[in-house]
Amino acid sequence: MGQMLGKDRLFSYLDKFGFGNKTGIDLSGEGKGIIFPLSRVGNIELATTAFGQGISVTPIQQVTAVSAVVNGGKLYKPYIVKSIEEKETGTTILENKKTFVRQTISKETSKTMRRALENVVAKGGGKKAYIDGYRIGGKTGTAQKVENGVYLVNNYIMSFMAVVPANNPKAVVYLAIDNPKHTAMLSSYTTTPVARRILLDVIDALKIEKQNDQIEKELEWSDKEVYEVPNVVGMDKKEATKALQNFTVEYSGDGEKVVSQSPEAGTRVEENTIVRLLLQ
Repeated sequence: MGQMLGKDRLFSYLDKFGFGNKTGIDLSGEGKGIIFPLSRVGNIELATTAFGQGISVTPIQQVTAVSAVVNGGKLYKPYIVKSIEEKETGTTILENKKTFVRQTISKETSKTMRRALENVVAKGGGKKAYIDGYRIGGKTGTAQKVENGVYLVNNYIMSFMAVVPANNPKAVVYLAIDNPKHTAMLSSYTTTPVARRILLDVIDALKIEKQNDQIEKELEWSDKEVYEVPNVVGMDKKEATKALQNFTVEYSGDGEKVVSQSPEAGTRVEENTIVRLLLQ
């Protein structure tokens, strides 16, 4: 892909997305990262830059750039503090507002990228971040660490970048784990389960609603099937048990007819999940 783009076009995109420059975020000590000067880019530098080695970027640059990739191509200046007010009078001393920087890619390309990122979570290396009913997009990352100008052996920063929901992003999550131990040296196994737990909290905090049109997950051998709980209210005990053959059924009450169920009908849960029925 680097060869197809060529060095001029590839590095123009790095510049558009803000790599090699400070974002201007309201924190002290921000770094610019390290990008090869275009005059020094040969075939080796073009190749290594294309797969992300030989260059260095900051986490806030990554978050800012990915936000632009998924929001329709608009790069914005990031900030931490929304506003500062004078305590006694309530007068606003400082207020940060959304600041547009530049258009990076087209809306159509952004839409394509959102779909690609969702496919990574449903069918690729981000599967362990998949959340049924919520459209998650993401990409794993593995960075070999450097010391005294030399790449270290078996010493990596594993990372995962996620967006939720993928079709209309409300949040970007960036997770990095520095030199994880006692695990496979693959970000798909190291960071994605942790990111999933964070994403569940984000979904809850932002009150993101479920959707029924996400890309179905390609199951691995260790994954459990997900089924929709049928409506068994009104059935007798034998009928309900047969209808719920993919679940573990627990009963309460003395009757033979189901008067209520939990989870409710239409809920998608993993196989063997407990479904509680009240009999009357």
